Amino acid sequence: MKLKVANGGAELSVSDTSFGAEYNEALVHQLVTAYMAAGRAGTKRQKSRAEVRGGGRKPHAQKGTGSARAGSIRSPIWVGGGRAFAARPRSFEQKVNRKMYRAGLRSMLAQLVRTDRLVVTQQLAVAEPRTKLLVDELKKLSVQSALIVIEAQDDKLMLAARNLPHVEVITVADVNPLALASYDKVLMTVGAVKMIEERLQ
Repeated sequence: MKLKVANGGAELSVSDTSFGAEYNEALVHQLVTAYMAAGRAGTKRQKSRAEVRGGGRKPHAQKGTGSARAGSIRSPIWVGGGRAFAARPRSFEQKVNRKMYRAGLRSMLAQLVRTDRLVVTQQLAVAEPRTKLLVDELKKLSVQSALIVIEAQDDKLMLAARNLPHVEVITVADVNPLALASYDKVLMTVGAVKMIEERLQ
């Protein structure tokens, strides 16, 4: 299949395997959910009634006080008591094997092409790390909210983009399901497209 290059006038040939796959909504949802879950720290911890300090003796007599029966001031129903089902540190990681991950990315890229949300440009660079220069470049491509994917680290471009709330610059190595799903447009350089195509073969 061929992708139109926005500012080059020509077309870029890419494989149907990487950019022409069918859209698998369930798989894409699983990938995005797993990616977000992997970012959770999972370090929350609370104390149970056995771990809260105090509460060793019975607070008052069993009968005759007019109050409910109580065996400890650290009961979960008392203020200052322990948690009934105390949280423990745990991992939220969900297993996604390599084959599923690549298939999901292929599905997302193909859907971007079908919905005209993938913009390919010959090159994207700024002479200085200034936001105005990048805004001007994006206007030429009719892009406002975009994920910009480049081949390698470009400090000038990343510094120019970091003050734009709806623009993010990442390298091919950092492409992930959440980023692809979070922006109206995905702007890729020709070099980035070729690198992604090789990775997803």
